[in-house]
Amino acid sequence: MKSIETTYMGIRLKSPVILGASELSTDSDKLLRAEEEGVGAVVFKSLFEEQIQMESFRLDEKISQYDEIYAESVTHHPNVEHAEVEYYLEKLRRAKEKLTVPVIASLNCVNESTWFHYSKLIEETGVDAIELNLYQIPVRFDLDAATIEQQQISLVGVIRQQLTIPVSVKLSSDYTNILHFVKRLDDAGVNGLVLFNAFFQPDVDIRREEHRRAFNLSHRGEYKQSLRYAGMLFGRINADVCSSRGIYTGEDAVKLLLSGASSVQVVSTVYRNGLEQIGKINREIADWMERKQYDSIDQFRGKLSDSVLNKDNTLIIYKRAQYIDTLLHSDRLLEELEW
Repeated sequence: MKSIETTYMGIRLKSPVILGASELSTDSDKLLRAEEEGVGAVVFKSLFEEQIQMESFRLDEKISQYDEIYAESVTHHPNVEHAEVEYYLEKLRRAKEKLTVPVIASLNCVNESTWFHYSKLIEETGVDAIELNLYQIPVRFDLDAATIEQQQISLVGVIRQQLTIPVSVKLSSDYTNILHFVKRLDDAGVNGLVLFNAFFQPDVDIRREEHRRAFNLSHRGEYKQSLRYAGMLFGRINADVCSSRGIYTGEDAVKLLLSGASSVQVVSTVYRNGLEQIGKINREIADWMERKQYDSIDQFRGKLSDSVLNKDNTLIIYKRAQYIDTLLHSDRLLEELEW
């Protein structure tokens, strides 16, 4: 099989296929199986600030019950680590010890102090890199986009300075100008960008007239927005792009690599098809490379990016003009579809 090695955040991967953060990536047996299938790296299940806050609440509750009896002990041990968080960090350490492929931690917080403290604790587990999940739902009408973005840029900048391991940022696609925000993150020194997040959205049960939580797996083809921005960013920023969302097959992965992504994250396809899908994607990438006579991913990565194809700024594939062209020729495009 052709070599499908790639580099992401300066880390050499034997495959561009990364198992994204999920329940799949917290079970040691599943992680070892993913490694057997040839996964390039794994992103360990995220640590959420809500977990930390809940554990803190439980601890405070217990302490308050005994604050008179054990007041002196509590005073002398103010930095008691919360059991759930320590358990998470220990699982992260064990995963790093057991696996030979790179392990990337994932952190999703709200408050600055939590971001700073726990990113450092995570680094101390020995992981190869950390992925900062910045997804934030606006809940205030008086907070403008520029303020939110500046807060996030400052946050990432401080974390980048305090850590020695590579730092990636996982983004939603909801920013006003993704290119500008990504450029600012790149200037702040991030090593990787994961495009894009797929957070669960609320739903309503109309029979019971109440909200319900839905486990929404992505569908094949939802990678196209990531494909667009991978193609626009290649050759224009220092950070590596890792494409995510709706990547199901080796063909999908090749499309993202041709556009400029260094790697891809998969979750939904593994839930639907099993961990063996990782090996299948690897083989499909290698088979395509064999047919095209490529010896390495570097030979074709970014071949269809804007910076490579659009040197005279006349290419319309990444711009609004392509939208107009699609509408004008929709009949022909419909005839070409495979139903």
